[in-house]
Order: sequence, then structure tokens, then C-alpha cells
Amino acid sequence: MPSPAELFDQILENLKVSNYQEIANRRDEITKSLNGEYRAAPESTANRLMVGSYGRHTAINGISDLDLLYILPSDLRNKYRSPEGPYRALIRTKDAILRRYPTTDISVSQLVVSIKFQNFTFEVQPVFQEKDGDFAYPDTKKKLWLRTKPRKEIEAIKEFDSESSGSLRALCRLTRSWKNKHDVHIGGLLIDTLAFNFLKQNEQYQSGKHYDHMFSDFLAWLSNEPRKGYYLAPGSNQRVRVKQAFQRKASAAHELALKAIDSEDTDSYQQQWRNLLGKPVPLSDAQKSRNHDYVDTEQFIEDYYPQNIRYTLDIDCSVKDQNESTWLSGLLRRRLRLPHERKLVFEVTFCDVPAPFELKWKVLNQGDEARERDMIRGSILDDDGSQSLQESSDFYGDHFVECYAIKDGILVARAHISVPIE
Repeated sequence: MPSPAELFDQILENLKVSNYQEIANRRDEITKSLNGEYRAAPESTANRLMVGSYGRHTAINGISDLDLLYILPSDLRNKYRSPEGPYRALIRTKDAILRRYPTTDISVSQLVVSIKFQNFTFEVQPVFQEKDGDFAYPDTKKKLWLRTKPRKEIEAIKEFDSESSGSLRALCRLTRSWKNKHDVHIGGLLIDTLAFNFLKQNEQYQSGKHYDHMFSDFLAWLSNEPRKGYYLAPGSNQRVRVKQAFQRKASAAHELALKAIDSEDTDSYQQQWRNLLGKPVPLSDAQKSRNHDYVDTEQFIEDYYPQNIRYTLDIDCSVKDQNESTWLSGLLRRRLRLPHERKLVFEVTFCDVPAPFELKWKVLNQGDEARERDMIRGSILDDDGSQSLQESSDFYGDHFVECYAIKDGILVARAHISVPIE
């Protein structure tokens, strides 16, 4: 059984972006097309800056949105200074990229040109560089060029990660893994900002060690944070908006982390961390050996779609017998188990993903009875259009159901509910 240090080394290794070469190739081709358009230098890969989580080196494997700034020639500034200038700059950028990728879905939004490749989307923003290293970016709604400071954020993250012996970026990546596993609606820059603030206040975790306790204490710190509308990003002091409160989910995650830490010397140690962080946590040898006793049919949504959890999806379950119906969420709050032979109807109770999108389900049976009967299931199923799924409480165990929303080939929301059967 690995030590905590060995386990977290494996987790962080599994979280590394694996398709960086594919990303680099796309980045270079996009940049060449823009240098050909704006500078008559179609072989040059200069005048660009990767920003966002990829640029700050806090992204994890499966990243779906990549942010690229293309630095326009300064002598074009007057040409695009009018109210129509931001839109014309974005359209010209789009047209140049479209000539390189004529069959790719490329569109202009308020701020960027979006290029939807199979495994990820590039969001390209034409900018003018200011004397102080900041950038002016186009806003087609305000019809202005506004200021952004990503270089200062990148440098602040880089410097403090070095000072903290790699703890900062490790904490950012672990938090993204938790976000993806538990549908935490929190943006990438906010994750990095919160991790930065926590480590500044907790010097004991700046040694690059004890990632298990660091992450557990970070979750506790998050759960006790006062409700705010925004935080100030490191380096730039720009406002980072809080889209949705994260305190309740952080508190639940902290309980999972404490259980995982307490299970260190047991066969369930790695599974407990997997319950919190998902598939990047490797299974123990004991768990792998146990899997040979039955057919492991579980599928993982991460194997099929890149993730960018940015919308909210909630599910509940109507528990029905001949005489009455009740909601599973109410039973869970009272820590009650479901009786056998009940009809279960899982339903989407809230979803703010803009249409169109696909909905998928997963039912995983757990416990000894499920393994003995070789019925763990776990396949990912298409929704039938009703945004619901019918099941029944057949045998004992702590089972669960997950629901996924897929938009433009990307997992953008997920929900989970436990199904404890007596």
C-alpha cells in the first residue's frame, strides 16, 4: 500500500495534461494563420500568449477550454479604435483562422473567436499590448477595448509556486479534480486565487509535503470562507467573480477527506480518496484483486469527454410503493435507508445548461451482494428524452446514480445522488 506521499505523487502524475503536443500543434497553426494575416509571416509562431489555467500551468488532464491571446501589430490600433473596431478585429481574426480550418466550427462571441476541435476548444482573443505589459481586448457589447492583466497573474502563480515548493499548483490541480468529480460550479481563476490565498495564510503547507492534510485543511478553510461576490486575483488584483457558493460542497468534501485520512492503513484507503477526487486516484492492489471476482463493467465519463464543469445540474429520486411516494433527498437527510422492492424514478430537478445538450446516466451498484451477483453495472446510458430514469431497490448496498450534461462534445455539468438500500 502506498504512503500518502507516494499516493499523491501518483494522483498528480495522473492529473498532468497528456495531450500537450496536440494542443501545441493547434496553437502553432492558429498563430501562423494570424501572423500570415496581420504580418505577412505565415511561418512565424511569435506574437502569442497562452493564458487561463493552461497558461498558469494549473490545468489538469481533460482540459476543454484553451485561452490564446494573439498580439496585434500596434500600428493597427487607430484602424480598430471606432465603436465597430472590436467586432471588425474579431471577424478578421475569425476569417484568417477559417482559411486554415475551413471545415471546423468557428464562431465569434462578445469577446473571443471560438474554434471547436474534437477534443478541446480554443478561444482566441486579438489584443493590443500596452507599454506596461497589460493588454487591451475587444468587447463587442460595450464597443470598447478594455484592459486585462494575465501576465501579472501568470507571474504571481509561477513565483509563489516556486516559493511553496510546488504546493500551489498541486493544490490547484487537486481542487480541479474535486470540482469535476462533485460538480462544483467554480471557475479556474477563482480556484487558483483561493489556493493562493490559503497557502499564503498557512505556511506549514509551503514545503511541498503532506498533500493529504493540505487538501483536507483547504476544504475546511473553503467551507468557513464568508460569502463574497468576488475575490482579487493574485498579481493583477482584478476581480474574480464567485458564480455560485462553494461552502456547502467544500464542507461535504472535507468530511470525505477526513475519512480518507483515517483509512490510511486499510485496504479502502485509495478508494476513499477516489470517492473525493475521482478516477485520477489509482486503485489499490487489493481492490484490483477483488475486481477479478466479478466483471468490472463500470465506465467513466472522463474517458469519453473532456470536462469543463460550468453549469448546474441537480437530480432527485421519487421513491414509490403502492401507497405513497417520497423524495430520496429527504430520506438521506434523515440518514434512512431505502426499503427493498420500491420503484425509483430519478429526475432532473434543475438544469441551467443552454439547449441543445445531451443527457446521460450511470447507475453503479456497490457492496458485497452486487459483487456476488455480478451486477455492479456502471455503464453510461443515453437519456430517453424524459430527463428521468426508472430503477428499483432490489438488493442491499450503497449504490449511486450520476447524471451528466454534454454540450458541444464537452461534459459541462454533472450530478450525483447516493442510493443506500437496507
